[in-house]
Amino acid sequence: MPSDTRILIVDDHEDTLYALESALAPLGYLLGRATSGDEALKQVLRGQVGLLLLDVRMPGVSGLEVVRYMRRVEQTQHIPVLLLTGFGSDHELTTAAFRLGVADLVLKPVDPWALRTKVRYLYDAQQRHLALEREVRRLRALVREHTEAAVHPARPALPHPDARVPTQRPMGAHAGELEKDRT
Repeated sequence: MPSDTRILIVDDHEDTLYALESALAPLGYLLGRATSGDEALKQVLRGQVGLLLLDVRMPGVSGLEVVRYMRRVEQTQHIPVLLLTGFGSDHELTTAAFRLGVADLVLKPVDPWALRTKVRYLYDAQQRHLALEREVRRLRALVREHTEAAVHPARPALPHPDARVPTQRPMGAHAGELEKDRT
């Protein structure tokens, strides 16, 4: 995989973390793990997280609180999030999640094939988006350089004051011949 960003899996149950890692391992992506919302936020803020699989209900900071915080911070607001819940379909939760820009709400137990499909799509789309942003920044810098060069063209370098410039004389003329011409 060309990128060093990883997928962060967040759940307060070790067995769920293990199951999710096992389901995603065939994709070959770098995987990280966290067991709390606080730990997840710390890892996300450190950077290098390309996708977040996040349990909704955890002790302390809940999954929705993590997403709320992420959406307020510029560097994390565009990271795709898959919320995981083992409590079934809940209209209130679904509404709140989608208002926060969550990509999808996945019910536990998770179907490994469906999870891999969603993760592959979201992660790859995010990586393409980041590559496009880098290319746009590169092109803008080139345009800026080109514009500045056109507005402020480079001046030719002036000769150094110590440079000896030979005097120009007509071919074959000697100092005495030049004196005759002046009189």
